[in-house]
Order: sequence, then structure tokens, then C-alpha cells
Amino acid sequence: MARRKYQEEISNHEAWAIPYGDLITLLLALFVVLYAVSTINEGKYRVLSDSLTAAFRGAPSAVTPLQKGGGAGIQAPQTIVGLAPSQALKLPNPTRSGAEQLPITLRKMADEVEVAMAPLIEDDLISVKRNALWVEVDIKSEILFASGSAEINPKAVPILEQLGRILSPLENPIRVEGHTDNRPISSIAFPSNWELSAARSARIVRLFAQIGVDPTRMVAAGLGEFQPVADNATAEGRNSNRRVTLVITDTVATLNTATTELNGAAQ
Repeated sequence: MARRKYQEEISNHEAWAIPYGDLITLLLALFVVLYAVSTINEGKYRVLSDSLTAAFRGAPSAVTPLQKGGGAGIQAPQTIVGLAPSQALKLPNPTRSGAEQLPITLRKMADEVEVAMAPLIEDDLISVKRNALWVEVDIKSEILFASGSAEINPKAVPILEQLGRILSPLENPIRVEGHTDNRPISSIAFPSNWELSAARSARIVRLFAQIGVDPTRMVAAGLGEFQPVADNATAEGRNSNRRVTLVITDTVATLNTATTELNGAAQ
């Protein structure tokens, strides 16, 4: 009886390519979906970053020396020590309109400053501004420093010590900002207004630390002439621009603002 001949099966050595192609296609689709979901609007993200910087480090201010008697002190471009760039998005300027939204501790602190500094406020040497996020205390540099110097005037030490004692019990962040007018300065110690304004703000921070204000709450910022509040073309305007600003921030409010902008940036 003749044996049956079985035809030898032909094996397909490239059969693996079909599932491999399917796998690659699925992976490509997965990565496309992940990329589409994770893409963030860059513009909104930058706004968030600048808002956080402005909220926690503060708007720049620089100190410029004013000699008592009306002479315009030499001012220096301001230097930033741990502060946001001037291009950073600024939160609304402090106004009385949001004062009611301030936490009780900050409102009480602002009231104490206004009472303690009443004579200087009447003489337009100190001003106190409030809004929903922070309190600003502006001090004309003519009562703090001699022209071209970062050493505190001995007569101003009691004023700063009184402010420091009011600020000391709080836990809120404090930015000490130095501002100058646009008149240039050039010396061995201060090649420009940046160095002068930074040195002045740092000197005030050091004094506050010595009288008990927690150093971890403070930031020293030198902003030179680049954040003016008045026209430098007049002596009165330059006098207004030479100042030191204390910015006491409401941490909770700034955190809430940052969270809102973060949610908007991720959409």
C-alpha cells in the first residue's frame, strides 16, 4: 500500500511584523493623545509665573539719598536681591478699595503704623497704602540716608525700630524695596544706582533682623530708578521717587490668587 505524502508546511518568518506594526501604531496614538492633553498655554503659564514672583517677592522699590534741605540726593540704578524682574506681572496697586478684605492682623498692623507714624505721615515723609493682598509703607529716603550713602541716619534708627517692633509679631512675608531717581551715581562703593539701592534695602533688613523680625520672612530688593512713581524731570518728582517701600503681604490671599491663575493656565 502506497504511503501518503504530506506536503511540508511553508512557515511565514515575517508574521511578527503585523502585530509589531499594530503595537507601534497604538503607541504613536497614545503619545499623540498624551501630548495633546499635557500641552499648556505658554502665555498663561508665564503670567502665572510672573504673578507668583510678584506676590511672594514683591514690587521693586529703591532707596535714594536725599539731603535734608531740598537738595536732590545722588541716586543709583537699583539692584535686585532676591526680587522679580521689573517686567514681572504686577498685581493691582494698593488702594483703599480693598482694605476691608485684608486679614484682621494686617489691618491692625496698618492702623498701628498710621498711629505711630502720624507726624511723619502729616509731613508727607511716610505713607501707608492698603489693598486686598498687601500693605505698603513708603518712606522717603531723605529721612533715612545721606546722599550717596547706605548708612542709616542715626535720627532714622528709632523710626525704623518702631516699625520693626510693629512688624515683628506677624508671620507675613516682608519685602524691603529700595528706589532712586534717575540721576546717575558712580563711586568705588556704588558704581551705579543698582548697588546703592540694594545696599540700602539690605541695611534696613539687617536692622529689622537685629530687633527681632524673622529673617526668613524678609527679602531685600534694589530697583534703582526703574520703578518711578513720579516724573524725574522735576525736583519734586525725583524726591518722590527716592524712597524705601515695605511691602507686607497677605500669604493666604496671594496663594489663592496663584492657584486661580494656575488652573487657568492649565486649561
